[in-house]
Amino acid sequence: MGTNNSFFASVLLSLLLLHLCLQHDVVEGAEREALEIIIGGGGSYSSPPAPSPEYEECPPPPPPPCPPPPSPPPPPPSPPPPSPPPPPSPPPPSPSPPPPSPPPPSPPPPSPPPPPPPSPPPRSPPPPSPPPPSPPPPSPPPPSPPPPSPPPAPVLTRIEIALRVIMKFKKLIGKDPQGDPENITSTWVGKDPCKFKGFTCAVVPDYKQNALAGVDFNGKRLAGKMWGGKRKELPLGGFMDQLPDLVFFHANSNNFSGSIPKDTSKLRYFYELDLSNNKLSGDFPYEVLSAKNLTFLDLRFNSFRGSVHPLVFKLDVDVLFLNNNDFTEQIPDALGASPAHYLTFANNKFSGPIPNSIGKASKTLYEVLFLNNQLSGCLPWEIGKLNQATLFDVSTNYLTGPIPHSFACLAKMEILVLDNNQFYGTVPELVCKLPNLANLSLANNYFTQVGPECRKLIKKGFLNVKNNCILDLKDQRSKSECAWFFSKARHCPNERSMLYIPCQTHYSNEKKPEHRGQASAPLSYGTLKPHNP
Repeated sequence: MGTNNSFFASVLLSLLLLHLCLQHDVVEGAEREALEIIIGGGGSYSSPPAPSPEYEECPPPPPPPCPPPPSPPPPPPSPPPPSPPPPPSPPPPSPSPPPPSPPPPSPPPPSPPPPPPPSPPPRSPPPPSPPPPSPPPPSPPPPSPPPPSPPPAPVLTRIEIALRVIMKFKKLIGKDPQGDPENITSTWVGKDPCKFKGFTCAVVPDYKQNALAGVDFNGKRLAGKMWGGKRKELPLGGFMDQLPDLVFFHANSNNFSGSIPKDTSKLRYFYELDLSNNKLSGDFPYEVLSAKNLTFLDLRFNSFRGSVHPLVFKLDVDVLFLNNNDFTEQIPDALGASPAHYLTFANNKFSGPIPNSIGKASKTLYEVLFLNNQLSGCLPWEIGKLNQATLFDVSTNYLTGPIPHSFACLAKMEILVLDNNQFYGTVPELVCKLPNLANLSLANNYFTQVGPECRKLIKKGFLNVKNNCILDLKDQRSKSECAWFFSKARHCPNERSMLYIPCQTHYSNEKKPEHRGQASAPLSYGTLKPHNP
C-alpha cells in the first residue's frame, strides 16, 4: 500500500513541476538541465552537482519520456563501493493523496546519480584458453654430408660376364671321380673361358665382341658335391640362364636335377637345347615354350610327367624328342601344327587315339615314333597324307582296326612298324607295293590274309607277319586264340574311311622299283638309347 501511495505522489509532483517548467522561457539546454534535476529527485535550479567519481566515465543518461510511463521507478542502484551516497528516504505512507504544493522549504537530500544504462545480458564465460603449446623440440643438427659415391663399376666384357658365372657353377661340382669323372673342371683356370673344356666362344653380333656361345657337356656325367654322405643336386638355374649370349646347351647324360630355369626364355640367340638323360622332373617344362628361336629340343630320358602342352607343337623346331619320360593323357590335337621333321613320343604313357591332325604335317614330317605307349582306337586315314615320311612306328600299343588303304600313298616310306597291337583284316596289296619299303613289321596282331605282293616281301624278309591268324603260314596264333579274338564285335568309327585313297597310284602300270635290301639308318631310333648316336 505504501508503494502505491509513493507512486501516485511522484506522478502528481512530476506533473506540477512540468507545468512550472513550461512557463519559463529558457533555452533548450536549460530545459534539459531542469528536467534532469526534476527527474533526479528535486533540488535547486542551479547547475547540478558533479557526478560522483565512480560515474565520471559513464555517458549522460538520455532524457526521460514526458510524461513518464506509469511503471514503478527502477530500484535504486546499489551504492558504489568507494563512497556510497545515502539512499533517499522513502516518502511517508499516507492514505490521502499528496498536496499539490511543493514540499516544505527544507532542502531535500542530494539526489542519487542517474542509473547507469542497462548492462547487456550476461554472456557465457569464454571457454578456457588451451594451455600454451609446449615449446618445439630443438631442431636436429644438420645431417652430415653424404659420403662420396663410389666410382662406377667397370663395364664387364661379355667374356668377363661368362667367366663369373662359370666360376660360381664350378663350386657346385663335386671334385671326386663321381662328380667330375673326366676332370674337365681342372681346365677351368685363368681368365679366358674360351680355353676351358666344354665351352665354345664366338663373336656376339650386337656387341661386336667375343662371347661364350656354347656349352657341350654331352656324356661328361657331372654331379654335385658330397654333403653329409649324400650328393647334392646340380641345378641348371644360375648357370644356363645366366649365360646371356648362349646359342646351344648340350648336356645329355649328366646329373642335372630340378627344372629348367624360367629365364631361359630371355636368351636371345638360343637355338638348341639337349637335356636328355638327366634327372630333371616335374610337369612339362613350360619355360621352353618362351624360347622362340629353338630349333632342337631334346628332353628324353628324364622324369617329366603329366600332359604335353599343345604350344610345344607351335615351336619352330626341326627336332622334338619327348621319349622315355612319364608323360600321360592324350597327344594334343595340335600335333599336326608342328614343323618338326623328327617326332618321338616313345616309351611314355600316352593314351587315346592318334590325332587326325597328323595329316597336316605332310610336308614336314619325316620320322615319327609312337611306340610303347597306351594308345588305342583305329589308325586315322590322314596318316596316308604323310608323303614325305620315311619312318612310322606305332608298335606295342592297344591300336586296332584294319590298315587304312590310304597307306598306299606313303611313297617314301621305308620302315612301317605296326606289330604288337590288335590290328586285323587283310593286309592291303597296295601297301606291299610301296616302292621304297624295306621293313614292314606286322607281327603279333590278328591279320587274316596276305596277297601275292605281300608274300613276295615275306620271302625277301621285308615283311614279318608272325603270330597272326593267317592259317596257311607258319608261326601263327592258334585257331582258338583267333576265334576268341573275333568272337567280339570290332569296328572303327568310320569304316568307309579305311578304304579311302587320297592319292593316285600307278605302281601297277609302271616298272616296279627294286626294294632296297636295307633301310637307311633312321635318326629317330637312335633316340631310344640314352646317349646320342
